[in-house]
Amino acid sequence: MKECYKNWMRKPISLDLRERILTCYDNEDGTRDQVAKRFCVSVGMVKKLLQQRKHCGEIRVRYYRCGRNALIVESHRKEMGNLLVKKPDMTLKEIRESLGLECTLPAIHYVLHDMGLTYKKRHSAPASKAARISLKHAKTGLKNKKH
Repeated sequence: MKECYKNWMRKPISLDLRERILTCYDNEDGTRDQVAKRFCVSVGMVKKLLQQRKHCGEIRVRYYRCGRNALIVESHRKEMGNLLVKKPDMTLKEIRESLGLECTLPAIHYVLHDMGLTYKKRHSAPASKAARISLKHAKTGLKNKKH
């Protein structure tokens, strides 16, 4: 009897192997359990192939059904770019609210990063006109000073 690998990565099995599994089962060469052991797949995989063939009429891998649908689509990306041209200091929250998106703030951050946009302050910007902070109590500290 063939020994199956227990800790292998989950990858889609080849179309050839799928066909051999179903041919073996159709020819009544064994039960689902026996076919699964023979080809080193789970019983669930044999059941899945049988159901997929019954419902869809084919046994190919269905990649198009993988993953989530994107919440931020190309039209949102264009609108983000336009918004940031008009007001470059918008926060992620403001961007989300102005576009009416229902996604997380990090999702917007990743999209902006993919677009090559950053929000980091540049050293080339003019210095702030705010007054300098007083260093009068820097050595002693305010906590230690008795009033």
